[in-house]
Amino acid sequence: MKKMLLTSTVLAVSMAFAGMASAADIKVGVAGPITGPNAAFGAQLKNGTEQAIADINAKGGILGNKLVLEVGDDVSDPKQGVSVANKFVGDGVKWVVGHFNSGVTIPASEVYAENNILTITPSATNPKVTERGLPNMFRTCGRDDQQAKAWSDWVLTGPGKGKKVAVVHDKTTYGQGLADIAKANIEAGGVKPVLYEGINIGDKDFSALVSKIKASGADVLMWGGLHTEGGLILRQLRDQGSKIQMLSGDGITDNEFSTIGGPGVVGTLMTFGPDPRNNPAAKDAVAAFKAKNFDPEAYTLYSYAAVQIIAQAAEAAKSVDNKKIEDVMHSGMTFHTVIGDIAYDKKGDRTSIDYVWYTWKPGADGKISYFQD
Repeated sequence: MKKMLLTSTVLAVSMAFAGMASAADIKVGVAGPITGPNAAFGAQLKNGTEQAIADINAKGGILGNKLVLEVGDDVSDPKQGVSVANKFVGDGVKWVVGHFNSGVTIPASEVYAENNILTITPSATNPKVTERGLPNMFRTCGRDDQQAKAWSDWVLTGPGKGKKVAVVHDKTTYGQGLADIAKANIEAGGVKPVLYEGINIGDKDFSALVSKIKASGADVLMWGGLHTEGGLILRQLRDQGSKIQMLSGDGITDNEFSTIGGPGVVGTLMTFGPDPRNNPAAKDAVAAFKAKNFDPEAYTLYSYAAVQIIAQAAEAAKSVDNKKIEDVMHSGMTFHTVIGDIAYDKKGDRTSIDYVWYTWKPGADGKISYFQD
């Protein structure tokens, strides 16, 4: 009887452990500039991913699997991005939301592709991100060729028609890539920029650039870059009496732009997707963020949506196998997210184009921010 009892006990314990093992934790990595001059964007990616994981876990996880967050700080540096990617691989991360910068996302994604890690960037807009045929690479944002078209249309046929244009970029994959596409577009339309210049990331003194812009007689400044240098350039232009209008893209979608640029940012035009904070599907998520005193601007909800898409694709595939999830994502299935409905083409790009115009101006509270036109 003792032998039978012992056997029964061992069997029961074994069954209990088997039941526990059936629902494993899945590591989800989020990668971006958690520190450094672009940390505001890193916070958006981190907070968006973190909240989505919390909400999904509260509903039982994905196919019974609990999600665990791992954060990687790439400081907006390509080499650091590859280091983060390799660490994620070593730590057993299965899905990645990131990176923020196109110039970091592209080399890091090669590591993810080699190790079958599904990756969705909420912010890397350079066309090369998805043009390399990597089956594991997706994005919740749009592309720079789509964004640049909005810029060139504004210059060629919109309010900027007939105005002199200066083009300045930050020499990065994102900034120069976006500026160069826009420049090619307006040149094809018969408008030659009166100035084309590149600056270095981290520069503080733009007096020489300001002098060139003023001497060019430009009415419009197309800025390809982020809010850090963009804000400084605009502040120094205003300090020198320039009233030039800046036209920029999603790289300045953080309220730090007005902090850096000062009152002179008023009137700046910016392209970005429709403000997801106003989407009815985001109501609960926005409330959760605001309860934590965090404004889910810009890429916060784009990061949240990335996790939602992975969850819905896994449920549809009835599997957490990445190849099966990727097949679902490439199938044209519509995913319902906090930033709206999203479907993917075979490259991993969204099938919808949603760039709209914003203007930086004072809100009802007097604070300068960006408002959709």
